[in-house]
Amino acid sequence: MSDGGPEESGGAVGLPSRRRRPTPMSRWDPTARLSYWAFHANRRPAYMRFAYLQLGSDAAAEEAVDATFDSIMGEWLRMLHMDRLDAYAWTVLKQCLVDRQHRRHPWQQQPEPMDISAFEAALREAHADQYEVLTDTIRFYSAVSRLAERQRDAVLLRYGLQCTPGEAAAVMGVDEATVRSHLGQAHRRLARLLDTSAEPAESAGS
Repeated sequence: MSDGGPEESGGAVGLPSRRRRPTPMSRWDPTARLSYWAFHANRRPAYMRFAYLQLGSDAAAEEAVDATFDSIMGEWLRMLHMDRLDAYAWTVLKQCLVDRQHRRHPWQQQPEPMDISAFEAALREAHADQYEVLTDTIRFYSAVSRLAERQRDAVLLRYGLQCTPGEAAAVMGVDEATVRSHLGQAHRRLARLLDTSAEPAESAGS
């Protein structure tokens, strides 16, 4: 495990810098240690499931999430003073996923969802014909991968991981209203991409 973090990115939330040497956890006060491990226990399961959706491999997902928490640990004392701690941690996770994806597929511009079993199940409920399910799954998967990043994150958390809008908002570090807005935009975008009405697009994710 490394003791640094992803390089500075162009996002709204600055990522950890390798220039600063992090304070070892042995020098943290007990409250800071407890808060870090509570955050680790609370967020790691969702991070692992989301990373698997993006990378399609348990080993790759674990590597990315371990790197994420290494970086978060190095910045934790600073993060405790942030207004949007969860949003910062989510940005670190997303950067670690991009790093792992680029290492495996240098030609690919961004990670795409790999495990679409949740979408297949939702589509199967709406269609009886297996060939039609397969065709619709491929089209839906392709359309989801073309959503804006925040819309895709909201869709994967809401429908791929079965999070409530409130749970998705907590993981992403944003307001629930923001997640609902992303989902609404995603439904409309998917309807256009799939060249169908908004009703089937929403049925596919419900």
